Amino acid sequence: MSDAVSVERARGLALPRFLTADSPVPWLLPITAMLTVFGLYPLGYSIWLSLHKRNVLTRQLDFAGGYQWVKAFSDARMWGALETTLLYTFVALALQLVLGILIALLLDTDRRGYGVLRAMMTLPLVVPPAVTGMMFLLMQDGSFGVLSFYLYALDLVSPARPLLTQPHTALIAVMLADIWQWTPFMVLIMLAGLRSLPKDPFEAAAIDGASAVQTFFRLTLPMLRKVIAVAVLIRGVDLFRIYDYVYIITAGGPGTATETLSFYAGRIYFTGDFPYAATLSLIVLIVLIVVSNIFVRVFKVRF
Repeated sequence: MSDAVSVERARGLALPRFLTADSPVPWLLPITAMLTVFGLYPLGYSIWLSLHKRNVLTRQLDFAGGYQWVKAFSDARMWGALETTLLYTFVALALQLVLGILIALLLDTDRRGYGVLRAMMTLPLVVPPAVTGMMFLLMQDGSFGVLSFYLYALDLVSPARPLLTQPHTALIAVMLADIWQWTPFMVLIMLAGLRSLPKDPFEAAAIDGASAVQTFFRLTLPMLRKVIAVAVLIRGVDLFRIYDYVYIITAGGPGTATETLSFYAGRIYFTGDFPYAATLSLIVLIVLIVVSNIFVRVFKVRF
């Protein structure tokens, strides 16, 4: 009697049939809905906006075909913002990669205390970018900034020309915030790569009398190439769409010296020209897709 009751209870607690079927559709529906709402719909709406023009008098959107695209490609300010974005991306990425590898090599040891140092690498990553931007804005202030004070003392920057007021140094000031916050990300990825390398080749190199420099360039670096490629791809995409540090530290200034493409699109958006802002955003997306696919094919990145 008790067995029959147990069977009946089990049947009552059984999951619906569509959840126990072999079809993956029920499990894919939630993520598909999220991608549609937060990914495909905004993309489709941006494309639709880029084909329209805002009527200043009626405040309505009128179909304009390729007007916004012609306007974008004939906009000298857009090309200047693209150039600034590329410069920012390549310089910041190169510095973060080099520093990430060097710091990872220093922390790749089992000595006492180094575990705490590796754990501390995560601290800058949990700071909101807005807070980081404000912190570096205060540190680089020409009147009381602590970073500016030491730059003046080392005679690297003149007090008459503060870091944030000169076109050729303002972009560096923005990069410093980015490098401080995201170099630890590179360090952690490189540390994971170093810890996953086989020991036998390094032991054979030590027996053969190879120096540390020879071992690094002939063994460590070639064996890390896939890890480096993935790290460069992830950070490169993130750097290319930089907005928050620029907005907080320089607001695109002085003039348009630090105006990136994403920041320019945001500035246009807040003027109310939504179709043109959407077009600029799509240009950012297209450049990222093209460059990322070329990078994946050239370096044969596999996820």
